[in-house]
Amino acid sequence: MRPADFLLLFACCVAWGLNLPLTRWLVADIPPIFLAGIRFLGLALLLSPFLRPFPKQFGLVFAIAMCIGGVHFALLFLGLQAAPASAVAIVGQLGLPIVTILSIVFLKEKVRWRRTLGMTLAFAGVIAILYQPGKFSFEIGLVYVAASAFVGATGSILMKRLDPIPALNLQAWVGLLSIIPLFGLSFVLETNQIPSLLKSDWHVWAGIVFSIVVVSIFGHSAYYQLVKKYDITLLAPLTLMTPVIAVATGILVLHEPITLTLTIGGGLTLAGVFLVAARENKSLPSDAVAQAKTG
Repeated sequence: MRPADFLLLFACCVAWGLNLPLTRWLVADIPPIFLAGIRFLGLALLLSPFLRPFPKQFGLVFAIAMCIGGVHFALLFLGLQAAPASAVAIVGQLGLPIVTILSIVFLKEKVRWRRTLGMTLAFAGVIAILYQPGKFSFEIGLVYVAASAFVGATGSILMKRLDPIPALNLQAWVGLLSIIPLFGLSFVLETNQIPSLLKSDWHVWAGIVFSIVVVSIFGHSAYYQLVKKYDITLLAPLTLMTPVIAVATGILVLHEPITLTLTIGGGLTLAGVFLVAARENKSLPSDAVAQAKTG
């Protein structure tokens, strides 16, 4: 990989890695589903010039938008409200193993022992992080995150049925189609949305702008450009820099604790995801893998 492209990939990983602790900080002041709606509203407004052409497979685009947009982010942000960003960063890595499992079932992907071992390690690591032995229960915030990973993976599989479409065109429609479901769900389940937003200081608004412009538009657009130039089996393992950056930021900035279960579970999960990501997939499109990796 050219040094300039590696630096671009590193910049993407930094943006994505900072975004989880940042969102964890934002949902302390703003209801999480409402915050997700604000994010997609801003995304749709900034990308409105890319809404043309109108998607020919509109029904499929709507389903994908719900999976990788509205539903995925509602669950993810609810998870970030209830769980540490460092743990969310690790559990969120379930996306790629889940995509691989779904590709086996629906796309007849052939998986050998290395990826099977990788998926086993990834799930074992997440269970180690989720489970609370003394309470005989699971951390509900991380259950939301695991559910968001499954929904996002489903959207990635649906991309297999989508005709070629420019990345920004798809992002624009994902943003637009996610607005009403997210705001509707927010006003049913949450309270104090508008007052909490209006009383926010400039730091909160700067964080929202960062998540829209740097994370969604720059990060995803730059990564899709790299996907066109390099094999996904090279790129996907390198994106494991993202959870490492997120965990480090959560510990250093948000003062989240380093626990034994997070250390062991995180190590197992990242090792498993590396094994899955490093093996070539035959059936799954590269941009589906990219979506599973970056969320």
